[in-house]
Amino acid sequence: MIPRLIRSVLRARSAEEIADLRLAALSWLGVSCFPLYYVFFAWLLPQPYENLPLRALGTLLALGGLLARKLPHRQRDRYTLLLVTFELPFFCTFMFLMNGANAAWSQVMLVMLVALFHFDFRQALRAGAVGVGAALLLAVLLGAGRTLLSQEVLQLLPAQLFLVGWMWVFSLSRKALEEEKLEGLGEGLGAVAHEMRTPLASLDANVRGLSRLQQRSGQESPVMRQALGRMQYEVRHMNHMIDLFLLSAQAVRQKLDPHETVSMLDTVESALRRYPFTGEAQRQQVALQVRSDFRFGGQNELAIMLLLNLLRNAMQSVQRAGKGRVRIVIDGARSTPRLLVVDTGCGIAPRHLPLIFQRFFAYPEHNGAGIGLALCRQVMQAWEARLHCVSREHAYAIFVLEFPSPASR
Repeated sequence: MIPRLIRSVLRARSAEEIADLRLAALSWLGVSCFPLYYVFFAWLLPQPYENLPLRALGTLLALGGLLARKLPHRQRDRYTLLLVTFELPFFCTFMFLMNGANAAWSQVMLVMLVALFHFDFRQALRAGAVGVGAALLLAVLLGAGRTLLSQEVLQLLPAQLFLVGWMWVFSLSRKALEEEKLEGLGEGLGAVAHEMRTPLASLDANVRGLSRLQQRSGQESPVMRQALGRMQYEVRHMNHMIDLFLLSAQAVRQKLDPHETVSMLDTVESALRRYPFTGEAQRQQVALQVRSDFRFGGQNELAIMLLLNLLRNAMQSVQRAGKGRVRIVIDGARSTPRLLVVDTGCGIAPRHLPLIFQRFFAYPEHNGAGIGLALCRQVMQAWEARLHCVSREHAYAIFVLEFPSPASR
């Protein structure tokens, strides 16, 4: 189990995967450490106080964490916060007080603080305040109130505060370094994408010039017309890929906050106008069904790029299968407004379905860089929305985009 978890950590790239692995690590640590350290502190290295029911509760919560990994990301994150609060500040502080602030549990407290503040600093403060407060209350109710003002507790406080302060400084330094690296990467991606526009614009102008020249000469060749049409399609396709690179640059820079109110119908219509269809026949393969329009918090340009990427994947699925159609459904009348992008092409194999939102996963391997769907999910999460897929191989794929209801915003 541990080697598999390490391999998963090395493969993980998106915030969604990291959050899932964090919950998995917490859960497995709880499942193993609560019973193991009961053996140590009750039998091998006996401590003044032990609490088997509390350790059993911690083990059950940790087992629940393994099941909670399948929950939607909001509920999963809440369970992670609950598990962090119980495992680290609550349990360690309570056992520290009930054991009279002895040497063993004083060291455990310092280790607990280091572990706790490896999480997001604000989340760690919230978990620490709730967990320590609950532990103090329970300890007082059980008669350990005298320990709170004992010399052992008071002399440990300066060291704990000093440690928390340095963890805060480290978190700021790490965040600043990460932002600097991401900003440089984002600028690089943006510069490369913009530089690619110039030769593509020149190629597009030359193709259009050759088409006009052929028409004026009166010697238009079907083969030449088909070749020029294919070149124009490739230019439009490359411009679409550049748009995706620019989306990648913006996502890397973490500028995803939902500061606009966007109409879903306007977004879909803009995406359909900008998509590089090969011709009217391919355009007719896409049907738009509007049950009820809705507005959501996001960014207009990012929303269009997101839809373009999903539409591109759907069209490629139909092309690979040699059959099928694409249907886009806007359904804003539900309690949870949603958009469906449905294709009846080749579908997605069950073994590939859990991997499609991982960065750099592409199937078939030559089918793009494997960044599109990962970025789409990253954008949706930044907007407190959800993106998931339901598929049956050789039959269909349905990408579901669910947005917060207007009442919850």
